[in-house]
Amino acid sequence: MASSRILIIGGTGSIGRYVAKASIANGHPTFVLVRDSTASNPEKAQLLESFKASGITLLHGSLDNYASLLEAIKLVDVVICTVGAAQIADQFNIISAIKEVVSIKRFLPSEFGNVVEKEIGLDPVKSMYQLKAKVRRTIEAEGIPHTYISSNYFAGHFIPSLGQSGLTAPPRDKVVILGDGNAKAVFVVEEDVATYTIKAVDDPRTLNKTLYMRLPANTLSVNELVGLWENKIGKTLDKLYVPEEQVIKSIQDTQDFLLSLYHSTFVQGNQTNFEIGPNGVEATQLYPEVKYTTVDEYLNQFV
Repeated sequence: MASSRILIIGGTGSIGRYVAKASIANGHPTFVLVRDSTASNPEKAQLLESFKASGITLLHGSLDNYASLLEAIKLVDVVICTVGAAQIADQFNIISAIKEVVSIKRFLPSEFGNVVEKEIGLDPVKSMYQLKAKVRRTIEAEGIPHTYISSNYFAGHFIPSLGQSGLTAPPRDKVVILGDGNAKAVFVVEEDVATYTIKAVDDPRTLNKTLYMRLPANTLSVNELVGLWENKIGKTLDKLYVPEEQVIKSIQDTQDFLLSLYHSTFVQGNQTNFEIGPNGVEATQLYPEVKYTTVDEYLNQFV
């Protein structure tokens, strides 16, 4: 069976670029929808050139230009959206276009994070997940074939900080830990998120289901994550534990999005405090041949 033709919306973003590369590398005719203004960004212009060199077709258009969106969707079998939080609501335009085109075999909306149906965090993150859930309900009501991707935390965003705001490399002296540090989170390297995502697009086992990336070696508490780092640098860090009540007050006072996300995951444990039900499948069980990068391996680059 021929590989599906894939359209990626948000292909120059932090996860979309990896999904685009994985798609073309795995033999899918790959299209990326690109705003005209994107090429004016030097870093993204260079990325677009690399896309073209690899065989990816660039289509000019955007989510808010319905005509261009519709024409792009007519060219493909599968639509993957990887836009950020600010554009979640724009996906209703994608749903309308898919309904008009009719022939789309699979839609993967922009989730790529915590589990939408299990998210019970505080605002502002709670409102984002409620909107993502509304997108899901609309997809289902319209009868659109779909796969939801629950990839949990991107390693590149969260491992270097050891779960703290504002850090770009793991600390070597002291670390701030929210709650008791025992809630389990899942960290997945962006390339591996993309690999599992592309494997799912033509897989009948993932049709109308959620693909959970609950990688065994990468399911760790912050205490365990800090312990791995301490072993690598041969030093014990000073640890400051912040009680949940204090974390909640800070979120309410500041409406800090990242802090509310950390609270949801590192204190409430919302990535791992449930069993995967019949409407979900787990990536490492479906695709045991994928050799994913472990957190332990990923930390080596910072030593």
